[in-house]
Amino acid sequence: MSAQHLLIAGLGYSGMATARAALAAGWQVSGTARDPARLTAPPGVTVLRFAEAAPALATATHLLVTAAPTEAGDPILAAFGPPPALRWVGYISTTGVYGNHNGGWVTEATPPTPTQDRTRRRLAAEQAWAALAPRCAVDILRAGGIYGPGRSPFDELRDGTARRTVKPGHAFSRIHVEDIAQAALAALGTAATTGLRTCNLVDDEPCESAAVVEYAAQLLGIQPPPAIPFAEAEARMSPMARSFWSENRRVANAATKAALHLNWRYPTYREGLAAIFAEESGHRAP
Repeated sequence: MSAQHLLIAGLGYSGMATARAALAAGWQVSGTARDPARLTAPPGVTVLRFAEAAPALATATHLLVTAAPTEAGDPILAAFGPPPALRWVGYISTTGVYGNHNGGWVTEATPPTPTQDRTRRRLAAEQAWAALAPRCAVDILRAGGIYGPGRSPFDELRDGTARRTVKPGHAFSRIHVEDIAQAALAALGTAATTGLRTCNLVDDEPCESAAVVEYAAQLLGIQPPPAIPFAEAEARMSPMARSFWSENRRVANAATKAALHLNWRYPTYREGLAAIFAEESGHRAP
C-alpha cells in the first residue's frame, strides 16, 4: 500500500465517518468488516472480510483501529499480530479508562484507573498498541460518548423512549462522530516518525445528560420527557447503563486540540444537535 492508503479496522459508526472524511481528503481507503455483505460502504472504499485481512495488514502503512477488544485482547493483534510495515496507528479507545473522578477534571496526562471490565480491556488494548511506539507513531484516541446522525437523542424522543434522568453535578463528555473523523485525519497529518500520544476526543462542554435531552426536545418543538430523579431511574437501568452512571468525570481536551492543530466543528452538544436536526430535516445547518 502507498503512504496515502488508510486501512480502517472496523467499519462501524466511527470507522465509516472516518472513511468518508479520508476519501474526501484524497486518501485511498479500505476497511475491515466481519460480514461485508451487511455494509453499505461509501463508493471508493474497499471492504475486506476481517478473517481475510492478513495481506492488507501485512503491507498497511496507516491503520485506524475502531474495533472493540474482547477477552482475548485486541482483535487485530490477537488474530494477526503487529502489522510489520506501519508508520502510524490510531487506536480509538474510550475516556472510560480514566475511571471515576467524582466530577473532577481529567486531562490527557491523567493516569488511567479503569473500574469496569470493559474499560480494563480497553486499557490493555491501548497498552498493546502503545508497545509499537518505538518503531512507529501511535496515537491513543480516547473518545467520549459518540453521537451523530442516526445516533442522537432525537431518535428516542421521536419514538417515545427518551428518558430525562436528573443527577445534579453528574457530567458526561461527548463527541460528534464527524469530529472523531476530523481528529483521526489531523492525527495522521501531525504524527511524528515514532512515539506515543494520548488524545481526548471530547467536546468543550461536559454536562448533565438531562440538559442534552432538553435541548433536543426544544429543537423538535416538543416537551421534554418528565424529569426522573436518578435514584428512581437507576432501578430500571440495565447493568451497562448503571455502570456508565457509576462514574463521574469531566474530560479536558486543550492539549489534544493544540497537538492536532484543530478546533471542533461541533464544540458543544448544541452545535452538534442543531446540525443533526438540520440534516435530518432536510435543511442546511445554521
